[in-house]
Amino acid sequence: MFNKLLKRMADTAPENESRALAVANEEVPAHIAIIMDGNGRWAKKRSLPRIAGHHEGMKTVRKITKLANHLGVSVLTLYAFSTENWKRPKMEVDFLMRLPEEFLSTFLPELIEENVRVEMMGYHHNLPSHTIEAIRKAKEATKDNTGLILNFALNYGSRAEIVDAVKDIAAQVQAGKLALEDITEDHITNGLMTNQLPEPDLLIRTSGEVRLSNFMLWQLAYTEFWFTETLWPDFGEASLLEAIENYQQRNRRFGGLKGEEAN
Repeated sequence: MFNKLLKRMADTAPENESRALAVANEEVPAHIAIIMDGNGRWAKKRSLPRIAGHHEGMKTVRKITKLANHLGVSVLTLYAFSTENWKRPKMEVDFLMRLPEEFLSTFLPELIEENVRVEMMGYHHNLPSHTIEAIRKAKEATKDNTGLILNFALNYGSRAEIVDAVKDIAAQVQAGKLALEDITEDHITNGLMTNQLPEPDLLIRTSGEVRLSNFMLWQLAYTEFWFTETLWPDFGEASLLEAIENYQQRNRRFGGLKGEEAN
C-alpha cells in the first residue's frame, strides 16, 4: 500500500515521494499527537461558515492518517473536541458531534483496508448517542487491525483526567490497598486514559497557536513540540513530512546527556 501512496505522490507532488522514502528510512515517531487548530479561521478567510472549515479539516484527517500509517507511525492521537469546547455556539457543537458519524461512515472501509484500528479517549458523558454509536461501530469493525491506532481525543480534558487518576490512587490508599509511601509516577500514568499507549514522541499544533490547551499535560513531559502557522485544513502530506523531518533532527536526551555532551 505504501507503494500505491508513493505513486500518487509522484503523480501529484513528485518532491514528496523521495521525502516520504527518506523519512521512512529514519527513526519515525511511534506516537504523534496533533492539536488540529485553525478550521474556523480557514473558513473565515474564505467567507464561509465555521462548520465548512471543520468539514474540510475532516479531509485532512483522512490524508494524514493514511500517510502516518504508511510511514510506520504506531499511534496517531487527534484532539478532536475538548471538555472546554462545549462553550462554543450550539450550532457548531452540534455539527462537530455529527462529524465522527459522517467521517467514520465514509472512511471506515478505507480504514479497514489500511489495517487501521480506531480508538477513543475522553468522557462519554454529554456526548450524543449518535456520536458514541459511530465510535463504537468503528472500534468494533477495526478491533482486529494491527496497523496504526487512530486515537480520537473526544470530550477530553487533561486536568480532569489527572484528577480522576489521583482520586483512584486516594481511594486505593483509603482502602488500605496502597501505602502512601509506595505511590510512584507509574500509578498516575496507569490511571490515565492513555495507559495502553506509548507517550507521544511528537506533538504538532497547527494555526500558529503555541499552547497545549489542556491536552495530555502529563504524557507530554518529554515530547518534542512542533508548531506551524499552517491552518489544519491546509496541513497536507508535505506538512507532516516536514514535522517528522524536524523531529528526526532533534537530540532527545530525556533529561540526560548523549554522545559528546556526556564527556
